[in-house]
Amino acid sequence: MKITAEFVTSAVGAAGVPHDGLPQLALVGRSNVGKSRLINALVRQGLARTSAAPGKTRLVNVYRVAHGARPPFHLVDLPGYGFARGAKQGPTDFERLVGEYFGAVPAAALLLVDARHPGLASDRQAWAWLQSTVEAVAIVATKVDKLARGERIRALRELESVLDNAVLPVSSVTGEGLDDLWNLIDNFTTPRTTRPPDRSRPNAPKAMAPHRPPEGTANRKRSNASTWRRSKT
Repeated sequence: MKITAEFVTSAVGAAGVPHDGLPQLALVGRSNVGKSRLINALVRQGLARTSAAPGKTRLVNVYRVAHGARPPFHLVDLPGYGFARGAKQGPTDFERLVGEYFGAVPAAALLLVDARHPGLASDRQAWAWLQSTVEAVAIVATKVDKLARGERIRALRELESVLDNAVLPVSSVTGEGLDDLWNLIDNFTTPRTTRPPDRSRPNAPKAMAPHRPPEGTANRKRSNASTWRRSKT
């Protein structure tokens, strides 16, 4: 399936993010969890800048993406949390940025967690906050290619147990899980009034089902935007 993608802008806050009516899907995760590499794997080009150094993404980077004949959407790469060295992009800046973004933009979100480190306190805190703040959110475990089969099974079981939710394993290196991830992204970003029924995967795994908070929770976005507490992990 043809995928087109282009860089749109880098913003220091929600005011600089496009408000043109296109659906937005934000990637949230710890520094160095592999958000930029996952973007490049999804769009099949070196669109997002990557680095081995944590804390490289310090702005809200926005990309316009179209998957096949589906309507385009904005894929939003938020700065990673859990990296404070140098103080220029410390947790306070992240909390301000992410709270401002989700308080102003009706975006869905994917929480990216490193499959090698299940159960980190900062990831648990992020998941709890996202569930109460974002209308639709799911969990994606990155870097599964770095784990042996037995290690992967144990890590995913621990992740699902700690976070009490299904986790979709993916690899930006081998491409594992990317088709399932695209199905999830399509579900999140296709307007409900025009969303076609998905008959291609009648037995899709439970990781494909997004978490949606109880009715009325989404209306608390702005009040909850300031409740992200600094992680000690």
